[in-house]
Amino acid sequence: MALSPVDLLLSKAARGGAAPVIALAEGEDPRIVAAAVQARKLGIARIVLVGKADLIRAQLIRQNSQGQAGIAIHDPATSSLQEEFAQAYHALQSHKGIDKAAAHAAVRRPLEYAAMLVRMGHAAGTIGGALATTPQVVRAVLTILRPPGEKSLVSSFFLMLPPRKSETNPNRLPAMLYADCGLVIDPSPLQLAAIAMASADSCRTLLRQEPKIAMLSFSTKGSATHPAADKVIQALQRVRHKAPDLIIDGELQFDAAFVPAVARRKAARSPIAGAANVMIFPNLDAGNIAYKITERLGGYQAIGPILQGLARPANDLSRGCATEDVVQMIAVTVLQAQARSQSN
Repeated sequence: MALSPVDLLLSKAARGGAAPVIALAEGEDPRIVAAAVQARKLGIARIVLVGKADLIRAQLIRQNSQGQAGIAIHDPATSSLQEEFAQAYHALQSHKGIDKAAAHAAVRRPLEYAAMLVRMGHAAGTIGGALATTPQVVRAVLTILRPPGEKSLVSSFFLMLPPRKSETNPNRLPAMLYADCGLVIDPSPLQLAAIAMASADSCRTLLRQEPKIAMLSFSTKGSATHPAADKVIQALQRVRHKAPDLIIDGELQFDAAFVPAVARRKAARSPIAGAANVMIFPNLDAGNIAYKITERLGGYQAIGPILQGLARPANDLSRGCATEDVVQMIAVTVLQAQARSQSN
C-alpha cells in the first residue's frame, strides 16, 4: 500500500543536511502550532510560524514547546524583512498600479508575507487555509509565486490514500491522484492537458509510482458523442503530442479506468487496463463530487487540495482541518520542495 507523505519521508534513508523550512501563514491557530511541534518532533521540516508574536508564543507555551529548536516566529508587523519584501512586492506588482504604500501593506498580511518568505529564499514552501478561504490563499500565492510563461496554469489535486487492509476491507485498493478537484472550474482542452501533465509529475513525487493517467468522461471510447466528450479527447491528443512517453488513455468512464474486468469489456486495448492511478476529471463539478464520495463512502483519506504548477511549493488547507491534516500537508510541501531542488 502507498505510504502517506509523512511515512514516505520517515521511510527514507537518513537525510543529509538540515530539513527544509516551511512557512505556516496562520501561526496563531492552535492546530497549526500543534502541527509545527509535531513536524519538528518527527524531524520532517523546520517551521516558521507567521502571525502576531505574542499570540504564537502563548500557543507554544500551551504546547510546552516555547523556544523549541527549529520553530521560528515571524511577525510581519515587526519583521526585519519587511522592507526587503515590500520592495520586491512593489517591483512584482507595480505594473498593476500597486504603489509602495500598498506593497508595504500587502507584505504585512500573513498569507503574502509567508509567500514572500518562499519567493525570497527564506523558506522552501508555504501553507495556509486553516482560517483563510481557498480564494484568499490562492490569490496570495498566485500573485507572488506564479511561474512565468507557458507553464502558468495552476491547478490542484487530492492525494487519495486507501483504507488499510483489514478483515472488513480485504481488497488491496490503490492510492490515486484526483485532479482538478478544487481550483479550475471548467478547463479547456489545453488546460485539461496541462492538468494531466502536471499531475503526472505530482504522482511521481508523492506516490513514487509511474503515472497511469485516465482522462475521464461519461463516455468510453466513443460510446457517446457530445462536445463534453470531445473536449476530453482533444486534451488526450494534446498530452500525447507534448509528452508521448506518458501512459495515458481516454476518454474513459471511471469503471473502465479502475476495474480491469470492466476495462477488458469496454476498452480492451487500453494501456491503462483498469489500473489508472491518476484520474483527470473533465470539470470541477465531477472532481469535487468524486473525491468526496471516495472519501466518505470508500473510506479513502483525502489529502488536499494540493497545488501544482506554481514556481515554488505552496498549499491550501481545509478550514475544517485537524492537526494531523496539517502535518501531512507539511510533508507534502517538503516532498514537493525536494523534487524541485532535484530537478534544478
